[in-house]
Amino acid sequence: MKFAVTLCLALLAGASASAKSPPPRHDRAMVDAANPLAVEAGLKVLRAGGSAADAAVAVQATLGLVEPQSSGIGGGAFLTYYDARTRAVTAYDGRETAPASATPKRFFGDDGKPLTFPQAVLSGRSAGVPGAVAMLALAQKAHGRLAWSSLFSEGERLGREGFVVSPRLAGLIAGGSAQAHAPDVVAYFTNKDGSRMKAGDRLINTAYGATLHKIGADPRALLHGAIGKDVVARLDQGPLPGGMTLADLAAYRPRVAEALCRPYRQWIVCEPNAPSGGVATLEGLGLLERTDIAARGPNDPQAWFVLAQAQRLMYADDLKYVGDPAFVRTPVTGLLDGAYLDARVKLIGDRAGPAPAPGRPVGAPSVGPDATREPGGTSSFVIVDQWGDVASMTTTVESVFGDGRMIDGFLLNNQLTDFSFQPLDKDGAAAANAVGPGKRPRSSMSPTIVLDKDRRFVMAVGSPGGMAIPAYVLKAVVGALDWKLSMQDALNLPNLIAIGDFYAGEADKFSPEVLKGLADRGVIVRGGMGAEGSGLHGVILRDGRLDGGADTRREGVARTCC
Repeated sequence: MKFAVTLCLALLAGASASAKSPPPRHDRAMVDAANPLAVEAGLKVLRAGGSAADAAVAVQATLGLVEPQSSGIGGGAFLTYYDARTRAVTAYDGRETAPASATPKRFFGDDGKPLTFPQAVLSGRSAGVPGAVAMLALAQKAHGRLAWSSLFSEGERLGREGFVVSPRLAGLIAGGSAQAHAPDVVAYFTNKDGSRMKAGDRLINTAYGATLHKIGADPRALLHGAIGKDVVARLDQGPLPGGMTLADLAAYRPRVAEALCRPYRQWIVCEPNAPSGGVATLEGLGLLERTDIAARGPNDPQAWFVLAQAQRLMYADDLKYVGDPAFVRTPVTGLLDGAYLDARVKLIGDRAGPAPAPGRPVGAPSVGPDATREPGGTSSFVIVDQWGDVASMTTTVESVFGDGRMIDGFLLNNQLTDFSFQPLDKDGAAAANAVGPGKRPRSSMSPTIVLDKDRRFVMAVGSPGGMAIPAYVLKAVVGALDWKLSMQDALNLPNLIAIGDFYAGEADKFSPEVLKGLADRGVIVRGGMGAEGSGLHGVILRDGRLDGGADTRREGVARTCC
C-alpha cells in the first residue's frame, strides 16, 4: 500500500478553502462526539456554513480541552472523509512518527531487558511527533468552507472562561493510572486549596486557549517555533529522555490517499489505510459476509459465536502482518482477497478451538511475532454536514492522559508504546510493528464510512478502545446493517472481544440464554481487557433522515442542526 506524499505544511499557512458551488443540501446535519461541549463547538461551525471538515477541527480542538484523557492536539488521528459531490472517500493519516533517533530497542532498559509498560509510558521515549493538527489542516484545506482561523473560537473561549469537569474526567483524575499521578497531571488537576479536582469543579486553562490562538493563526505553529521547542524540551527531560528534535517535528507530514474500500453484502465499506485498524475491520467483515450472521439476531448465541470467531481470525492476521507500509510489506490485498477469506472462514467450526494461527495470504512477508500493548485512551466522532459530506475520525493521545507530560496547556502522547516491545523473535526476524526511525506504529483505529452500491452515504461509525476497536466496529456494523437496529440500539449491544484464547465481554448485558449458548460452544465470556471501554459514535441515513447514536458507556451525544 502506497500513500501519496502530502504537500509541504508551509503551504497550509493561512490557507482557506477554495470556493465551491454547493450540491443539493440534506435536510439535517449532525455532530456526534464524546462530550456535549465538543458537539456544540462543531454545531456552531456548521451553523456558520462550515463543512464537516471545518467542524472536525473545532470538535478536536474542544475535545483536547474537555476530554484530555483521550485525545488532543498533542496526539494523532485517522480521518475517513466522504465528499458528497464526487462520492469519493479519502483517508487521512495523522498517526505520530518515531524520531530519527529511535532504534528497535527503544523500550529496553540499560540492563538489556524490556521496560515495564508504566516505565515506558512515563518516559520521554513514549511520545511520537504529534500529527492530528497537521492532518486536520490538510483535510480542511481540501474540504473546508470557512477560514482556518475561525475554527478555534469555542476552544479558545472554554480555555479562557473554563468548563465544568465531567464525571468521567473526574473519575480518571482520581484513578490509578501511572499518568494520573505524574507531576504535570497532578499539578493541572489540583485546585488552589490543594484538593484534586472532582466532578462539578470549573477548570480554566488559559495556556491552552493561547496555544489554540497560535495554531489558528498558523497551523504549523504546533510543530515549529516556541511550541515546538517546548515539546522537544519536555521530552528531553528524564526519566529516559526521548531524543526528539526540532528536525523531527519539522519533517512530519500527514498522509493522504484514496480510502481502503471493500464490498460488504450490498454495501461498500471504507476505512483508513495501514497502519490503521481498517485492514482488520475489513477482514472481519469479509469473514462475516461468508456466514449466516445476517439471518440471525442479537438474541442468538450462534450469531455471537460467529462474531467472536471471525474476530480471532482477523486479530491473528492483524497482529502478525500489519505495520507501517512505508517500512514493511503489508499484504493488504492478500488479506482481503476473496479466496483467502473463503479458506479462513472454514476455520470457524461448531465449537471454539485453540487460538488460530495467522494465515499465509498472498504477499505475506516473513516477520516475527508481535508483542504490542495497546490500551484504550482514545475518542471517536462522526460529522455529517448540510451538503452531505461526512467526517469519521478517531483520535488519540494513546493511554489515559497520554504520557503524563504537559506543555502549553496540552498533554503529549505516548503513542510509540503501540510499537512491539519485542522487536525480534528468537531467530532474529523483526516484527512488522517493530520500532524504527520515522516509522508510524500500528493502530487499531477504524473510523468507518459505509456507502451503497451507487456510492451514496449510508453510515459512519467509529470507536475508541485500543485493540478492541475493530471488534466494536464490527458489532455496530452488524447491528445497524444486518440486524437493522437503530443506531443507538446497535451501539448499545453488549461488547464481546475475542483475541487468541481469551474472550472479554460484558457478561451482565448478555441474556442467560446467550451466555449458556456461548459456553456450550466453548466461549466463556469474562470481563476485563477493555471489554467495557467502547465509546462508539455512529450515524446512519435511513429514509432521508439521520439516525445518530452515542455510546452510553461514555458521555457523548448526537445532535442535529441546520
